[in-house]
Amino acid sequence: MKFFNIIFFSLLSIQCFAQEDTLKTKKKTDSLKIKKDNRFKVAGSVIADSFLSVPGDFSAMGHTISSDWKRTALYTAGIVGLIAVDKHTTGFLHDKIEPNIDYSLPEIKSTIPHVIGTDSYIVYPIIGLYAGSLIINNEKGQVVALNAVKSLAYSYVITQIVLKTVTSRNRPQRKINDDTPAVEPFTKNPWDFGNYDNIHFGHGGSGTSFPSFHATSYFAVAKVFQMEYDNYWIPYTFVTAVFLSDIKSHEHWVSDLLVGGLVGTIIGRSIVISSRRQRAKNDAKAFNYDPKKIRMHKQLIPQISNSMVGFHFIGTF
Repeated sequence: MKFFNIIFFSLLSIQCFAQEDTLKTKKKTDSLKIKKDNRFKVAGSVIADSFLSVPGDFSAMGHTISSDWKRTALYTAGIVGLIAVDKHTTGFLHDKIEPNIDYSLPEIKSTIPHVIGTDSYIVYPIIGLYAGSLIINNEKGQVVALNAVKSLAYSYVITQIVLKTVTSRNRPQRKINDDTPAVEPFTKNPWDFGNYDNIHFGHGGSGTSFPSFHATSYFAVAKVFQMEYDNYWIPYTFVTAVFLSDIKSHEHWVSDLLVGGLVGTIIGRSIVISSRRQRAKNDAKAFNYDPKKIRMHKQLIPQISNSMVGFHFIGTF
């Protein structure tokens, strides 16, 4: 019985100190929340995290590609297969699908460079989300908006500047399956790569087909919103509706669109993962938490009473 009494008091002491430690942690969390009520500190912290997570963004992209080489090889083979049947799929897109999509969105004039046509429907909601979140001091909204901006920036650099320059694929000729000769810079040959002319910082021109910048950027933004708000339907339905409203101006092979969507998904996913890791680091630093440095301080106190003689074990963390 004495032995069980010792065990009971020992466990009771550990539980009490654990509860006390939990209360201290909660108070510390509450104090941090109070500090975060300062609008400028919140905004500054979010912006700083956005810059600090840049290396992690690209690291996450690289990890996605290199973590499973079999999967990467399978996707690569799939892309080659898509290119091989591009003449058929793109002809079907031009002849059967595009004629049945007949709607447009009201024009929003943009003063932002390279933001043209329906791009405003993607860019301005992001700006609105950030501005509104800044006004009401909502940290989550600011994080999502900046991650979306990064997804657009990365899409521009990775797809528009790098991949289009490296591949230099010509765009498909309209009515690709008829006997009309192709007019440069358009082609009827899905393997018409390597037409390097110059680095194209804007839309259109020779050798700017693969992959689609719009598909990349739209899917990157959609992936950010999907992961941040845990909702597939709203972001993907919205960007799809915006994209299809101007589908006839997207002069791309079907493989351009699908590969653009794949690249955009990788970009958006990597940004969110990296952003979460950066915020987790900040939380760990804020609480001075280091799993490697966790120690339990032990005390063994003699306990003598009318009913028992033993030791009182106290453990604090």
